Amino acid sequence: METERTIEGLLGQPPAAKTGRERILSAAMKLFYERGYQAVGLDQVVAQAGVTKTTFYKHFDSKDALMLAAVELRDRWEKEAWRRAARELGGEDPARQLLAFFDVLEVWFNDAQFRGCPPLHRHGINTAAEFPDRNDPIHRAAASHKRDNRDAWRDLAVAAGATEPEKFADCYTALFEGTLILRQVHDRDDAARVVRPAVEALMATHGLLAL
Repeated sequence: METERTIEGLLGQPPAAKTGRERILSAAMKLFYERGYQAVGLDQVVAQAGVTKTTFYKHFDSKDALMLAAVELRDRWEKEAWRRAARELGGEDPARQLLAFFDVLEVWFNDAQFRGCPPLHRHGINTAAEFPDRNDPIHRAAASHKRDNRDAWRDLAVAAGATEPEKFADCYTALFEGTLILRQVHDRDDAARVVRPAVEALMATHGLLAL
């Protein structure tokens, strides 16, 4: 019998922290994900990381610099983790990988570690909402994360032979983001299952799936 999948099993964990800087970033990512960026103070991060403020300021000029570094690090790790998970579930077929992103969502939404929109973990929508100024570096980093995801889905659609990959990517992204909202705001752990038929219909419309 196949072992029930967990989100940690699919995505793994960020690399273990070895240096003082890595411990600070690891602690910051954990605290920011659990509590939000604005609610976490520098003293909490330093205590969680087990370092001194001298060590902190050796690596970061300010909390703002730490937040930006944490967002960018989480972004890089998450993108690779999610794409790896989609390949694990969907194989090398790009169309199956597009469906597999919703299989990953299904596992995530029903996992005890679920805490809402990320990054993958308080990233993206939540981060941009905490920093609404479009000129804020943290807002730009969060927005870049979302745009990169959209473009990666477009590239998969191109590889799968989509008739209109740009239009497909826009619609797929809207369904993906809407699924996150349905889960987080409406508390629907079945959100990915509910939306999946719409994803399949979209893929069929663009020549990526035979229904």
